[in-house]
Formats: sequence, structure tokens, C-alpha cells
Amino acid sequence: MDKATRKASLLRSGNVWPFVLVTSLFFLWGLANNMTDTLLAAFKRIMSMSDFQTSWIQMAFYGAYFCLALPAAILIKKYTYKTGILVGLGLFILGAFLFYPASLTLSYGYFLVALYVLAGGLSILETAANPYIVAMGPEESGTRRLNLAQSFNPIGSISGVLLSKVFILSQLSQLTAQERSQMTPAELTAVQSEELTAVMGPYVGVALFLVLLWGVIAFTKMPKASDAGSKLDLLPTFRRLAKTPHYVWAVVAQFFYVGAQIGVWSFTIRYVMLELQVNEDEASNYYMASLILFMVSRFAFTALMKYIKPATLLFFTAVAAAGLTLVAIYGSGLIGVYALIGISGCMSLMFPTIYGLGIKGLGEDTKIGGSGLIMAILGGAVLTSVQGYFSDLTQDIGMAFYVPMICFVVVACYALAAEKLGGDRPRGGVEALPEEPAQIVHS
Repeated sequence: MDKATRKASLLRSGNVWPFVLVTSLFFLWGLANNMTDTLLAAFKRIMSMSDFQTSWIQMAFYGAYFCLALPAAILIKKYTYKTGILVGLGLFILGAFLFYPASLTLSYGYFLVALYVLAGGLSILETAANPYIVAMGPEESGTRRLNLAQSFNPIGSISGVLLSKVFILSQLSQLTAQERSQMTPAELTAVQSEELTAVMGPYVGVALFLVLLWGVIAFTKMPKASDAGSKLDLLPTFRRLAKTPHYVWAVVAQFFYVGAQIGVWSFTIRYVMLELQVNEDEASNYYMASLILFMVSRFAFTALMKYIKPATLLFFTAVAAAGLTLVAIYGSGLIGVYALIGISGCMSLMFPTIYGLGIKGLGEDTKIGGSGLIMAILGGAVLTSVQGYFSDLTQDIGMAFYVPMICFVVVACYALAAEKLGGDRPRGGVEALPEEPAQIVHS
């Protein structure tokens, strides 16, 4: 990496407080994402479900990301990033509050609806926040800046698992599916009602906090990114994006990466339970270790990006992740579990790096282009369901990890080709905030 890139400032003057506020959103959707990951293990016990049935939690969650990302991009292109953030937070709050009536109905379907609404809000938040962070400073440091903001995402993830561990997983009855099938309807309803109340509690608590944050952002002046192309010409935009190789392949890589991440994390607790013969509460400690490693590694990789090209780091970590996944598949006991934890360290830089490389040089197409990279999060729904299906089919959760292993191979191939595609060097014209503070328009 050249000296100019290393010395590029991380933020423009006057953008520190907006950066802090927007970065707090990365913490919040990390919290929500990983609370949701633990729900697969929770609902498997509560409702006596198969791995494929519980994977519908991720289908609802990441399906909402796919459906709402483009409308979110249109919203923030027509109005402002701040508008997108407020609308996204509003849906996040509504979805979290919907967990209360869902817990009263004792219906899996109602929880899926609540998750869909909540995740729709997160989709809008991510569509707005990721390019907003990139726009808060020089293009040369955009990927590094996004990695820094994303470093607070795993802190939220750890907080989400802690909330789930203390308020959800530890409250589950240890009755097996066979024992539940022998209970009377009234007895089973009483047990499930208590468990689903535990599921509901943390989400409603988070919603109350988000109401306060919504008010703070609503009454805070935020810089508005310049956008010379405010007119919504979607078809020409799609054509330009489709003819931009580094962007198209970034979307493909992001689809497979998110599928790998969500697949690894969604079934970590199940894997640990089977390999170490422990319950959900104890297994969540190993999941927590994965997230701590993820967090530490993200800060470390952010620092390394000052000296090593992002695409180079992406390639080596993707290869390492594929190798560790093979160890998890064929290893057993603690060896397999430690390999599974190690995968998280490799994954830590992948999402923001692929995103940063993908939107580089898109200019006025940045907002719509960014939505495509968020829509690629659909991989978390599709590939997690495929992994759950193979787990049920083979009756071996370990063999199902071939799905994320293949995903990491795809990411490695993208990283290897990124520089030739043009995503690892400036291409000119990334939408950015005005250079001088006096020129910043506040909303």
C-alpha cells in the first residue's frame, strides 16, 4: 500500500460526533443479529423442531434484509442518510415490541413476523450507515474507516449473546422433545408460555432503549452527503452497476460470505452441544468465545489495513477459514470446537472489506450500489437453510459445515481477483461529504 493511502486521514473535520452516533448503530444491529442466532437453539427445544424448521428464523430475518434494502436506498437517495436511519430505527423498535404479543399467542409464525419487521429496520439501518461511514472521510481510507466502525459490531454481538444467555437460554426447561410429547396440552402450554416469555423480555427491553436513541438522533444535526445525482434513474443506475465487474463480484462474494457467517454462528451452539455433551446455556460460552475472538481480530485487521492491502488480507483469511472449517468437519471434541471458534477470527474483516471494495468508485451510484451489497445478506437466509437441510438429511451437524467451507472458497477466489477487477484501487468519484465544515448541510 502506498504512502498516500497510509497517511490518509480517517475522518474529515467536524464529522467526529456524527461518526460516533452512526457507529453506535453497528453495535445495535450486532446485538440484534446474535440474539437471533441463539433463537435457533431456543426454538428447537421449545417447539421440538428440526434444524431445517429452526432455520426459518434466519430465513425471515435475512429475507427482510433482501426485501427492504433497495427501498431503503431509494429512500436515502431521495431524502437523507438521517431519514433512513430514523425510519430503520423505527421499524427496529416496532419489531422488538411485537415480541410481546407474539409471546402471548405461543405461535412460531408470529415470532417470525416480529423478526421480519425488526430485520427490515436493520436492513434500512445498514443500507444507510455503511455508505455514510465511507463518505465521512477520504476515499483512500474508506475501507479502513468502515472496518473501524464495524469493529463495534462484535461488541454488540457479544452483548446480544450475554442477554440471550442470561435471560433466554438459562430459562429454558431441560425437558427433551420426547418428554414434551408425553405431556398433556395444558402442561406443555404452561412450559412453553414461560419459555417464550423469557424470549420476549430482552427484545422489549432493547426496544425501550432504542426509543431514547431515536430521540437523540432525531434532534441531532447530522451532515448530509453531497449527491449530484439526486434524480432517481434506477434502470440506468442498474445498467452501470451491472457493467462494473468489481461491484458485481463483490455482491456475489458478499452473498456467500454472509451465508458462511450466519451458518457458522447459527449452528455453533448445536455443534458444541453434540461434541461436548452440554446444554444450550453451557454451549453458549463457546459461542461467546467466538464473538470475542471476532471482535479482537477486527480491531487487529483494521490496524493491519494501514500497511497491507485489504484484498490481500481477505484472501489469506478466507483460505484459513476454509481450512479451519475442514478441521471442524472431521475433528471431534475440543479440537473441532476450537477450530470452529477460530473461524470467527478469520471472518472478522470479511463483510466490511468486501463492502468497501465493492462500492469504491461508484460515485452517484453509491447508495443504490450499497443496497445491492446489503441485499446480498440474503445469503444468510438461503445458505443457512441449505445447511440446516443437510444437517437433517445426514443426521450429522458436522458434515453440514461443508456449506460454509464452500462459501469461504468463493470469497478467497473473489479476493484473489479483486485487484484485477478494479476494486482494490481508487476509481474516482466515491460520493463523499463536503471537504470543508462550512459547506456541510445539516438535516
